[in-house]
Amino acid sequence: MKEPILQLEHVSYAYPDGPLAVEDLSFSIERGERVAVLGRNGAGKSTFFLLCNGILEPAAGTIRCGGRVLGRSRRDLTELRRRVGIVFQEAENQILAVTVEGEVSFGPMNLGLPAEEVSRRTGDALKRMGLEEYGDRSPQFLSGGEKKRVTIADILAMEPDVILLDEPTASLDPENVARLEETLDQLTAVGIALAVSTHDVDFAARFAGRGVVFSRGKLVADGPLTSIFSRPALLAEAGLRKPWIWQAAEQLRPGREEYPMTMEEFARWQ
Repeated sequence: MKEPILQLEHVSYAYPDGPLAVEDLSFSIERGERVAVLGRNGAGKSTFFLLCNGILEPAAGTIRCGGRVLGRSRRDLTELRRRVGIVFQEAENQILAVTVEGEVSFGPMNLGLPAEEVSRRTGDALKRMGLEEYGDRSPQFLSGGEKKRVTIADILAMEPDVILLDEPTASLDPENVARLEETLDQLTAVGIALAVSTHDVDFAARFAGRGVVFSRGKLVADGPLTSIFSRPALLAEAGLRKPWIWQAAEQLRPGREEYPMTMEEFARWQ
C-alpha cells in the first residue's frame, strides 16, 4: 500500500458561534489519485478543502503531509500550502496581478526562491496550461476558460503534490469543459493527486473512480463511484442523482447492481 501524500485523521472544525462544519473526518489521498467530492451545498466540502490547505485550523484531529504531522508554525503552513493547492470556483477571486505572468510568478516569489527558479517555474506552468503567449496580457480580459487555466497555472508553479478544485466546470461551456478534462488528465499523468468538488455527477463519473460524499458535516461514504451510485438512500441523503448514462442503461436492463458510468463504458456494455 502506498503512503498517502495527504492524510486527515479524526479532524473536526466549527466556525465561530456555529455548529461543527466538519466532524470526525478521516481522509487520505495518494499520488496520482483522482477523487470526486460530492454532497449538497453546506455539507462540509468547502470547509474540508480549506482544512486540507491549512487556511483553517482543525479544532481536533491531525493533518499529515508526506507522512509528517503538520502543526500551525509558519514553516509547516508554508509547506502544506506549497504541497496542497486550491483552485477556487470563481477565478476572479483568485487572480490578483495585472499580468498573467505576474499572477503565475506570485506564488514562487512568495516562497523566496531565486529569480532563475521563479522564472523556470512560471514558464513551465504557463507552457503546461497552453498560456505561453498570454504572459503580458491582463487576466481581467480573458475568457472564463482562460482564467480557469491561469488559476491552475498559479498552483502548478508551486509544484504541488495535490490540487483541490472547487466546482471547476461551473460557468464553462462544453468546449472548455473538454479542455479542462484534458488538463486534468495531464496533471494525473505526472503524478499530481486531484480532488474535485462538484455537483455535476456526469463530470464526476468521467473524472474519477473514487468518490467521497459529505452530508451535514460528516463523510458518509468513501469508495468506488459505482458503489455510491448504486445506493439510493445515500443519493437521497446527499442530494445526488445517478449519471445520465447510468440511468439510460438502467432503463434498458433493469435489476443490475452496477451500470456504465461513461459513454465509452456504455458502448462496450451494449
